[in-house]
Amino acid sequence: MVTPVLQTDIAIIGGGVAGLWALNLLRQRGYSTLLFEHDALGSDQTIGSQGIIHGGIKYALNGAFNTGSQTIAAMPAVWRRCLDGEGDIDLRSCKVLSEDFYLWSSDRPGARLNSFLASKLLRGRVAAVAADDHPPPLRHSNFRGQVYKLNELVLDVPSLLEVLAAPHREAIFSVDWRVASLQLQQARATLVLPQCTVAAQCLLFCAGAGNETLLQQLGASGPAMQRRPLQQVLLKHQYREPFYAHCLGNRPSPRLTISSHLTRTGEPVWYLGGDLATAGSAADSQQLIARAAQELQQLLPWLELGQCDWRSISLDRAEPRQASLLRPDGAYVGAAAGVDNALVAWPTKLTLCPQMGAAIEEQLQGRQILPKYQPDLSGLAGMERPVAATPLWDALFP
Repeated sequence: MVTPVLQTDIAIIGGGVAGLWALNLLRQRGYSTLLFEHDALGSDQTIGSQGIIHGGIKYALNGAFNTGSQTIAAMPAVWRRCLDGEGDIDLRSCKVLSEDFYLWSSDRPGARLNSFLASKLLRGRVAAVAADDHPPPLRHSNFRGQVYKLNELVLDVPSLLEVLAAPHREAIFSVDWRVASLQLQQARATLVLPQCTVAAQCLLFCAGAGNETLLQQLGASGPAMQRRPLQQVLLKHQYREPFYAHCLGNRPSPRLTISSHLTRTGEPVWYLGGDLATAGSAADSQQLIARAAQELQQLLPWLELGQCDWRSISLDRAEPRQASLLRPDGAYVGAAAGVDNALVAWPTKLTLCPQMGAAIEEQLQGRQILPKYQPDLSGLAGMERPVAATPLWDALFP
C-alpha cells in the first residue's frame, strides 16, 4: 500500500533544545517546519544540562583566551536579548534561576590568572566581588579565597523546554522507529511513517547522540560523531541558599561547578559538574559520590547542609568528531554525506544554540531553500505527541 506524501519545507528529527530552537527560528522565518521526537522532549543531553549560559571564561582559566572562549563570549548577551523579548526567539516566559554566576578560589589564584581576571580585556565580563557581596555560601569568616562575578546567567532548563515547545504544539509529533524509517532514493531522504511519507526540502537532524543512528539509517558516512562522557553528582540537602559558581582548581578548567535547583516539592538540590564530573566519568557511582562529598568538605567546610541524599548520573556529550576527541570550538551544522537534502546539527553546548540557528539559516540560504509548502497536517492528527522530559532532580529523587 502506497502511503500519501506530505510535503513540507523542513522536517526536524530530535526534540531537545537544539531541535526546538530550530523549530522556533525556522517557523518564524516562514518555513513550514515539523519536529519528530522518539522519546520525551529534552531527554538525555538537554535535561542533563545545568542551564548555564556562559561566556567562555571557564575555557580561559589558564590565563589566556583560546578559540573556544572567544566564540562563546557573545552568547550571554544574545540570550539576554531573547529573554527581554528582543532576540530571534521570544524567551520572556522562561524562568531564570540566577542572573549571576560566580567564580571562586579556595586560595589566591596564581599571578598570571589573577592579572588576567583583572585585565581591561575582561572588563564587563568579570568583576571582583567585595566580601560583603559574596554569595551566601562564601560569606563566612573562614573563607580566605577570592570571588569574581561573571557576566553569565542560569536558566531553568525545564522552563526553557516549555517556552520553546508551547507555541508550536501542532507541529511536534512522536516518532516510533519500530514502525517508522528514513529512506534514501536518488540521494534524497524521506521520513516514512505509517500515516504518510514526509518529503521535506531539508531533513534536519538535531538528535544529539541519536544523529549517529540516523546517519547510519541512510548509509551516510559522515559527519562522524564523538562522545565525551561525564558523570555528574546530585545532592539533595536542607541548605536553603542557592549557589551558582565555579571553583578554581589547579587546572585550566573548573575544579567543581555547582548549580542549584528545586524538586517539585521544593527541596533544594545541588547539581555538581566541572572536573569532578569529567574525571569521574568512568568511576563507580558510590566512589564518585564519596569524592564529591570530600570536595565539598574541603572547599566549604563551614556549611551545614543537613540531611543529604546523593545520586549520580552518567551522560554523553555528543558532538562532531575532533582530533584527539577535543571539545569543538563552536556549534556545528553540516551536510549528511551522500544525502542531498539532509543537514546534521550539534550545538555543542546549550549556550551555542543561537550560533547553531544562524548556521542553519546560512546553510538553507546557501542551498537556496526558501519557504515553499503549506502542508495539510490533518493526516498526522492521530499521531502521539511527546511530553517534556522529567527534570533529573525529580526523576532521581522521587
